[in-house]
Amino acid sequence: MKSELIAPCGNNCAICVAFFGYTMSGVKRKHTCPSCRSRTGTCAFLKQHCELLTKGEVEFCFECPNYPCAHLQKLEDRYTKKYNVSVIENLNFIQNNGMDKFLNSQKEKYRCPKCGGIMCVHTNMCYSCSPPE
Repeated sequence: MKSELIAPCGNNCAICVAFFGYTMSGVKRKHTCPSCRSRTGTCAFLKQHCELLTKGEVEFCFECPNYPCAHLQKLEDRYTKKYNVSVIENLNFIQNNGMDKFLNSQKEKYRCPKCGGIMCVHTNMCYSCSPPE
């Protein structure tokens, strides 16, 4: 878990199926996702809708005067329903407690009980000890 893998929206790229290099159906991707903050990629969900993120004027969505915007709320609704993850709670936690505490909480929450690796939020799989065949 690294701070540079926490997306502006509060999602943790380290637990994302695309970052692990798989599709939702378990097929190995040709290329893994470099993360939402990579220099070669762009934020998959919000950057295309947010001028402040595009220009680099904010690092996290909570720094925006329109927080939470409609685009973030749409992502929030989807992730809360599908994956039991609140990006807004993540952002509020980071804002109130700092990145180190957030990363420590993520390590505990997504630790594989078998090998200690990282569980994927989308598939509930550990690609370290149980990769798809």
